[in-house]
Amino acid sequence: MSDVNLLYTEVEDDLRATVRKLLTDRCDPARVTALYDGDRSIVDGLWRALGAELGLAGLLVAEEHGGAGASAREAAVVLEELGRAAAPVPFLTSAVIATLVLRDSEDGTGLLGELASGERTAALAVPLSLAPHAALPAVSVPDGRLTGTVTSVAGAIEADVLLVLADGAVYAVPAAEAVVTPVISLDMTRQLADVRLDGAVGTRVVADAETAVRDALAAGAALLASEQVGVAQWCLETTVAYLKERKQFGRAVGGFQALKHRLADLATGVESATAAARYAAATLAAGDDDLLVASSVAQAYVSDLAVFAAEEAVQLHGGIGMTWEHPAHLYLKRAKADQIALGTAGAHRARLAELVDLPAPQ
Repeated sequence: MSDVNLLYTEVEDDLRATVRKLLTDRCDPARVTALYDGDRSIVDGLWRALGAELGLAGLLVAEEHGGAGASAREAAVVLEELGRAAAPVPFLTSAVIATLVLRDSEDGTGLLGELASGERTAALAVPLSLAPHAALPAVSVPDGRLTGTVTSVAGAIEADVLLVLADGAVYAVPAAEAVVTPVISLDMTRQLADVRLDGAVGTRVVADAETAVRDALAAGAALLASEQVGVAQWCLETTVAYLKERKQFGRAVGGFQALKHRLADLATGVESATAAARYAAATLAAGDDDLLVASSVAQAYVSDLAVFAAEEAVQLHGGIGMTWEHPAHLYLKRAKADQIALGTAGAHRARLAELVDLPAPQ
């Protein structure tokens, strides 16, 4: 294991406080729940506030391209807070994954600056479930025009630009050139869409798609763990607070020994998940060779832990935990959707076995 510092810095703490205050003011759970009734009015305004006003859209973009020049550690803090609020914004898909695809490309620097300013939003046209080491989807390029379909793309609904893999390269395609069909998703705070290209015109922005896309997906998987930690932390803290107030047989429910044990197990799991996610973010920020191992370790553990935390929150809230009005269902859906995003826990365990030369079972 590399020698990296997992503690939060003063800058990260200040960033967290700023993001949390904005989300507290503008990301009301009732408005997030309205997404499941088709009301997406919260999305654009919230993303404009976060991406443009706070400058989070350009967090991972170098200063010479109009960004903040921050590291993956700061991005991880933002994702923790977005997870805590189940915020329906395309930070992961645009400000992390799409941005990292373009970051080292001279051809894509103009678009990169527009993404950094929050002026435009992009999405990588791959299925949300795609693991960093899996086969990459691609569309055909007959006569120089892109033709094909990619299903279950996250961030496509909000995107102005789609980054499409074709002929070993990445093309920037205006969203207006594609048919983007929203699909009903388990987690409507990150609604998926099918993208169909029928002779679309695109601009080649990255020559080596294999390297750029796999690196961006690996970084996305590493940072997704921080979002999952945010989900788990909200579930733990909200459940503990509720059990301190809920009375039964004349005493607080949280005082019962069986529930204390369950909360202790959950708290231990959340602490372990936080450490795994922090290590993944720190190795990414440092450009450490241990990144692929750290990313797979984080996804193998944290994705399942977040689901467990959300299930415990629903159950330990009793009757109100099962209601539509209580926000617990938002976190369970986000956790379940994140559990398969960028590779399942099983896929990452299998990849981890390869990375550490673990012999296959006989």
